[in-house]
Amino acid sequence: MIRELGPASFLAELGALTAVYAAAMNPAPDDLPGRRSIMERHAGHGGFRAVVVSADHAGPVIAFAYGFRGQAGQWWHDIVTSGITAAAGYPSAAGWMADVLEIAEVHVHPDYQHRGTGRSMLFTLTAGRTERTAVLSTRDADSTARRLYRGLGFADLLTGYSFPGGGPRYAVMGAVLPLRDMPGACAAPADDTDERASAPGA
Repeated sequence: MIRELGPASFLAELGALTAVYAAAMNPAPDDLPGRRSIMERHAGHGGFRAVVVSADHAGPVIAFAYGFRGQAGQWWHDIVTSGITAAAGYPSAAGWMADVLEIAEVHVHPDYQHRGTGRSMLFTLTAGRTERTAVLSTRDADSTARRLYRGLGFADLLTGYSFPGGGPRYAVMGAVLPLRDMPGACAAPADDTDERASAPGA
C-alpha cells in the first residue's frame, strides 16, 4: 500500500519513518536525533513530496522515500553542484542541477527488501514532477540500491565522493525525468543554454 504524504503528514509520522531508517541503515544511536532534525528541515523545502509503504491498510510503515526541489542555498545542492562543476564543468553542473528533484531518502525495512518496493516508491515519488532531472547520492559500492538506480536510468555524476565532515565515499547519480524502467539507460539533460551536459560514468 503506497500513499503520498504532504509536509504536515510527514512530520506527524516522523517517529515511524525514523524507525524504518534505523532498521535499514543501522546508524549509531547518537546519530538518530540529527537525522530526524534533518528530515524535519527537509519537509519545509519547496516541492516536498514523500511516499510511504505499509504492508496492509492497518499495518505499520515498512518503507518511505522523499524528495524536494533543489535550489541554491541548500547545503546538499550547493555541495553537489560544486563537485560536478569541478569534475565536469559548469555546463554539466547546470544541466543536472538547475531544475532538479533531489531525492533525499529511500529506505525499506530489511524484512521487506528485494520485493520491488524501492522501485515502486521511486516511480510514485517522481510521477508528474515538473523538474527535468532527479539527483541522489548513495554509497559508492556495488549495492542493491546502486543497481536499482541504474536500472531506472540513473548514471554516475560523481564517484568516490566525500561530503564535508568525512564519512564513507558516495556516488552522486542523476537521471532525466520521467524515470524509465530501462536498465543502463541515461540521457543527458540540456542546460539553460540548450547545450548538452554529459554524465560522467554513464
